[in-house]
Amino acid sequence: AAREVLRPIVFAVGIIIIVYVPILSLLGLEGKMFRPMAMTVIFALAASLLFAVGGVPVLAYWFARAKPNHEETWLIRHARRLYQPWLDLSLNRPAWVVIPGILLFILSLLIGSRLGIEFIPRLEEGDMAIQVWRLPSVSMTESVETALGVERALRQFPEVVQVVTRTGSPEVATDVMGIELSDVFVVLKPQDEWTTTTSKETLIEKFKTAVLAAVPGVGLSFTQPIEMRFNELIAGTRSDLAIKIFGEDLEVLRHQGDLVARSLEQVRGAADVKVEQVTGVPRIRIIVDRDQIGRYGLSAKDVLRIIESVRVGQTVGTVFQGQRRFDLIVRLSDETSAGPVALGNILIPTAHGELVPLSRVATIEVDEGPAQVSRENIQRRLVVEANIRGRDLGSFVTEAQQVIRDRVSLPPGYYLEWSGQFKHLQEATRRLAVVVPITLLLIIAILSVIFGAIRPALLIFLNVPLALSGGIFALWLRGLPLSISAVIGCVALFGIAVLNGVVLVSRIQRLETEGLPTREAVAQGAMDRLRPVLMTALVASLGFLPMAVATSMGAEVQRPLATVVIGGLITSTALTLFIIPALYGIVCRSKKQPAIPHQSHTNTTSI
Repeated sequence: AAREVLRPIVFAVGIIIIVYVPILSLLGLEGKMFRPMAMTVIFALAASLLFAVGGVPVLAYWFARAKPNHEETWLIRHARRLYQPWLDLSLNRPAWVVIPGILLFILSLLIGSRLGIEFIPRLEEGDMAIQVWRLPSVSMTESVETALGVERALRQFPEVVQVVTRTGSPEVATDVMGIELSDVFVVLKPQDEWTTTTSKETLIEKFKTAVLAAVPGVGLSFTQPIEMRFNELIAGTRSDLAIKIFGEDLEVLRHQGDLVARSLEQVRGAADVKVEQVTGVPRIRIIVDRDQIGRYGLSAKDVLRIIESVRVGQTVGTVFQGQRRFDLIVRLSDETSAGPVALGNILIPTAHGELVPLSRVATIEVDEGPAQVSRENIQRRLVVEANIRGRDLGSFVTEAQQVIRDRVSLPPGYYLEWSGQFKHLQEATRRLAVVVPITLLLIIAILSVIFGAIRPALLIFLNVPLALSGGIFALWLRGLPLSISAVIGCVALFGIAVLNGVVLVSRIQRLETEGLPTREAVAQGAMDRLRPVLMTALVASLGFLPMAVATSMGAEVQRPLATVVIGGLITSTALTLFIIPALYGIVCRSKKQPAIPHQSHTNTTSI
């Protein structure tokens, strides 16, 4: 018995191990998340294979010897009794099982094309982070007062346990922000204790309404604490989606950013749309009149040096205190340069000994200057950010791209780039577009080595598309979008799906070599391998079941993976038990012993 199953088990487990190897080539965030899982599975399978080959036969000889007149369990007897007529039907009428399998695969492709697409499922952290932004010219006092108003508005809700606000940057500025920006961290009660509403989206809308009523004129963006840092680390922005506009002129960038933001707000699912604030800081501009300074024998350097001394100060000496030294700086008091009028009254000495007011040799203006100038790849850029609620990332970006193409026309030399989670989704998709085909080719190659022919390999490989159909149906029934986690589940499913096919076809070929006609070998092999096939699928499904139904923090990432594997195992098991026996006589008929077309293994005439 050990020799009989040694070859198929070694190669079948080897296929599963090989399937996980391409996952090790993933880079970026998806690589950090799923490479440890792949390595764990590979080492666990290798150890279990060694134990199954070397330890299980010895333990079975010692502790699990078959007793005389050994009978199968009640469950297996009923499973065989239920399976027998359906097996006869698949052998007598192959089209009756093959055509539904094809239709199932086509239907799954149609459903899969309508599944949403996202990078990684959103984790439900249980708390909330609110980013509050104001005008760049706001004072520290006003910023703190605004933050306190936001806290008072949020504490009115019974769902809120605690509210903590951080404004500006700390002394160790690992997270650089201006005083016009605040992060409000809201600790919430468990969702089953909420009384205002049971939906997080509805609670966010109520929070937003209450805050804007208490503190009008502020901008709000709602996210989660870990998610906010997560987005900032992987994309440099705190929102789900970022549109970067590159160009030279800040005013043109601001105008184009406003157009993009207005267009983005029209897309269903867009929330908290905001444009990076690049202007709005008040400043005093002093423009030297060169004709006037020429009349007084002054140079622009003389005028600017006086202005620098007034606002910044001028070093006039050094003060020593022991081993330490300090610059001695002299400047005018703040009252003498508090505004344009005060600055205009500052007297500037000329070469002739006269004192000329600054307003006579320069124009003093008050206007707005840039709040910040952001650069990327040696180019100026402006970012338009948005969160996505009630919709998947893929369909939202597809519609948003079409809307912006229709409504926004960038000047020559300006271009935009889609960033945030969408950029990482594109990069991961490109890598998986290489990994998945390599995985499928490896499966076919190993199956061809196992059976020494391509036909049995292709027959077993049919498990892969039908298993994929089950995974897609499972995602659709649970309302889960297609994500990187689900794709990794599909890759893992491919290896598990072919395992039962290898065991079944190996048994059929062994019976053929013992002299049985093809049809009888198929019927007897299917009945002999019913229990191993069911046990393999059941054990694997039960192993993934806790991941599929888990509701704890972090379960959102593993849930699509487990759902795909369980759904795929259901359909691939059906393929192994019905479609492979139905097609084996057509695809892999033995040339030495032709099959008896109308005789079953029970020597009864088929109708």
